[in-house]
Amino acid sequence: LYAGVSIGLLVLFVGISWICLGIKRRQYTKLKEKYFKENGGLLLLQQLASHAGTVDTTKIFSTEELEKATNSYHESRILGEGGYGTVYKGILPDDKVVAIKKSKGGAPTQSDQFVNEVIVLSQINHRNVVKLLGCCLETEVPLLVYEFITHGTLYEHIHYKRSSLSFELRMKIAVETAEALAYLHSSTSNPIIHRDVKAENILLDDAYTAKVSDFGASRLVPSGQTEIQTLVLGTFGYLDPEYLQSNQVPEYLQSNQLTEKSDVYSFGVVLVELLTSKVALSKDRCLTSIFISSMDEDCLNQILDDDIVNEGNIETGKNVASPFGFSCNPNGHYRPTRKQTMYLHLIKKL
Repeated sequence: LYAGVSIGLLVLFVGISWICLGIKRRQYTKLKEKYFKENGGLLLLQQLASHAGTVDTTKIFSTEELEKATNSYHESRILGEGGYGTVYKGILPDDKVVAIKKSKGGAPTQSDQFVNEVIVLSQINHRNVVKLLGCCLETEVPLLVYEFITHGTLYEHIHYKRSSLSFELRMKIAVETAEALAYLHSSTSNPIIHRDVKAENILLDDAYTAKVSDFGASRLVPSGQTEIQTLVLGTFGYLDPEYLQSNQVPEYLQSNQLTEKSDVYSFGVVLVELLTSKVALSKDRCLTSIFISSMDEDCLNQILDDDIVNEGNIETGKNVASPFGFSCNPNGHYRPTRKQTMYLHLIKKL
């Protein structure tokens, strides 16, 4: 009798557990469907269908796929962390290694804008821009999946592995970064302003080829426009002073105009970093201000990195310093644009 009761209770317990598990699964599925719709999943599917043949490499991943790829986002898989979120190393079932960006929670996603950016970034095909492979929309904040770049960030190589970057190699990286930005500004269907160009967002592969990455803050410029209004985002030390100051005046006077010249300024800061091996901002001292002052006073030798710029290449170093200085001029009016072939001018100088 007791055995029969025990078996009955066990069957009842198992049955209730299965029912609870089924309810949780259905709730989880509904939650994923809710996030997918809120993040613009239906619109993205529609856009992908209309762009068939041009964005066929873009994939919509499931939460389960990316959890498995990252070992449930284990801390050992973290590649880097920043203001916009955490990047994990992922391994897909076909053994393809990818970088998965998990953004920090915050303001609700503007699904139309997000989908538009995914479509445009998916169509970017440039050897010096990290390729977007796909996304996952079944989470509260969308996840982005990029190609994996093996050799770390330019920042790490400048400030922690200096011996690996010769003057010639640094100039090669400068040219490749310039070509990537010129492409984003002028060669896509809608110009893309990166908005957070910095040494940490330039990756290097095994051949030290530069790859511009992290488009979490980037914005598309609508067709026919040259600037857009937006909140000030970016990294201090690299931020366009005019763009930054526009957010420090009374609200009714704010313009917050973001243009390609904002990227040009940030690019100029990276170039100065390459020549000096100094950080962009240190104890409230701005590297660009020091660099421009050194140019004006004709004492560049005092700020250039002696281990990189020496007697053998000092003249070349001084020749490339001029466009660098123009690029990071605090006054955007004096900064060159793509129309003035600043990037081509730089390449010719190198």
